[in-house]
Amino acid sequence: MELELEKYLSPIDLEELNIFGQIKENQRIINSIKINKDNEKILLDDIQIVILGVPESRGAVNNYECLHAANEVRKELYKLFRWNKPVNIYDLGNLKVGTTLEDTYEALSDVISYFIEREIIPIIIGGSNDLAFANYRAYEKLEQVVNIAAIDSQFNLGNVEEKINSNNYLNSIILQQPNFLLNYSNIGYQSYLNSPESLAMMKELYFDTYRVGALRKDILEVEPIVRNAEMVSIDISAVRRPDAPGNPNASAHGFYGEEICHIAYLTGISEKMSSFGIYEFNPAYDNNNQTAQLISHTIWYFIEGYLGRCGDMLFQNKENYTKFSVTVNDAPENLVFYCSKKTGRWWILVPVIHPTKNINQKYFLPCSEKDYKLACKDIIPERWWLTFNKLNK
Repeated sequence: MELELEKYLSPIDLEELNIFGQIKENQRIINSIKINKDNEKILLDDIQIVILGVPESRGAVNNYECLHAANEVRKELYKLFRWNKPVNIYDLGNLKVGTTLEDTYEALSDVISYFIEREIIPIIIGGSNDLAFANYRAYEKLEQVVNIAAIDSQFNLGNVEEKINSNNYLNSIILQQPNFLLNYSNIGYQSYLNSPESLAMMKELYFDTYRVGALRKDILEVEPIVRNAEMVSIDISAVRRPDAPGNPNASAHGFYGEEICHIAYLTGISEKMSSFGIYEFNPAYDNNNQTAQLISHTIWYFIEGYLGRCGDMLFQNKENYTKFSVTVNDAPENLVFYCSKKTGRWWILVPVIHPTKNINQKYFLPCSEKDYKLACKDIIPERWWLTFNKLNK
């Protein structure tokens, strides 16, 4: 697929950002990346990461002003010092929104699929959370099966009878036909913000759900979740209001700022991850640019993680992994684990068995050392059960 990107994008007005007096050093990000600031031909040779603002909020619920987020984040991101390793980044400016919301979805999905096809990672700065639906449709256009991880305090199932919006966009992904969604993981939901019926539906669909309190006990348990995802989205309201006040729907509880940056780092380090979005930041509610700064730090850590990729998810040489086989009662066969000698990351094999279709395969599911220790105690890890039931239903 070929696109004339210039028709989809609006260049950045650096004078409007008004930050030149604060960024004299060459080591600052603004002097280390390519920026679409003129109506010139966009060339993506050797580009690894692109930044894309999407000033669209017609699908927002009680958060219309989030369409102004991207430039406010840029003001803070550009001031930061660059990374210790070289990386080719192109800030492409903002997407030209469509006449209708559906037009914006179509344009955004076209652009994202264009990048994914070329193995260029887009960082999307929304805009409202329903733009994740357009992100999903990019994989659909490429006919690629996708795992989604959403850092969000809510499941966004909402009312299926309403038009798509930031509170119900997940319904549109689930109901889309043909469907290319393999798995959806919610990271950081808060029970009192979600109905018991919606939690029951998530379990019925074999989706992974992780409460914010449970993850706070060991934030590293987020790593295998995001390692299994091609698409990762962050609703900034998943961060507690004291750390990210720039959202009218923010809760008193949620992830701390340091935790969301750590999650972004773990996301970036995964070779499987191919698109990353941050949504629902409303500058009208921000306090001393606090949320804009946090999002800029989150993006910085995501790219820092990207620069730490080491290729141990490719399994090209099994001598680089230690294999463990554990007998567990009630499991259909021994649970087989692999641990990377390079990074210490773990995987567990999940059998995919369909006798009528003559299918007998193995799925490498990212897991943690805790899952291995559970198996050693004769307990089948929950993430294995969920995946086994989903793949063999």
